[in-house]
Amino acid sequence: MTKSNSPGFIRRIWNWFWTPAVAISSGFLLIAGFLAGILFWGGFNWSMEMTNTEEFCTGCHTMETNLGEYRETIHYNNHSGVRAICSDCHVPKEWNHKVKAKVMAVKDVYHELMGTIATPEKYEEHRLAMAAQTWKKMKQSDSRECRNCHNFDYMDFTIQEGRAAKEHQRAIDTSMTCIDCHQGIAHQLPEGYLQEYNRVVDELGMEIDAQEDAQLDVKGIRDFLGLNSNDKSGG
Repeated sequence: MTKSNSPGFIRRIWNWFWTPAVAISSGFLLIAGFLAGILFWGGFNWSMEMTNTEEFCTGCHTMETNLGEYRETIHYNNHSGVRAICSDCHVPKEWNHKVKAKVMAVKDVYHELMGTIATPEKYEEHRLAMAAQTWKKMKQSDSRECRNCHNFDYMDFTIQEGRAAKEHQRAIDTSMTCIDCHQGIAHQLPEGYLQEYNRVVDELGMEIDAQEDAQLDVKGIRDFLGLNSNDKSGG
């Protein structure tokens, strides 16, 4: 009995996929590819925008606590009638940061399935850790999502309350960022939040110092090897 030399199903599909088209014109392939690209991009962009809606963000039952707290804040109801929804504060506007945020949000699906914060007791148990994670992200990005709406350059301190104007001016003078003062602007603050926020800031400061030390070490090595002087002489 002889073995068949014909390729398997997967191999045949692979060969078909990479075999140049004979009966189909190049123009047809270009047009079909162009239309397929439009459909893919439209679908991708639609899904990105759909996952930015308040209905989607609060669709899971574990978000009921967040939603209730948010509805009691000035970001939900205010005299100006301008509402900031979940994505305004938690999703960057810039494309590269937005895609990264969407990818990182996969972990939220995992925790939803695992029931990590499925009960009020579990939610309170993890509240401080969740808050610290958000504070760290916002501190690292200079409160990027806050600046989707707020900007020091657009503020008229003369019509702000005295304390607000003073604190905003201090923030400008000392290079502070929004989250340094507004940790509980949309959700209740957990017990011990100030100590935890200071820990996050200290931790980030040590990371920055370590990065600067690493850069100095690289420069020192290049100086020792004479690479920097060679670069200058070669220029």
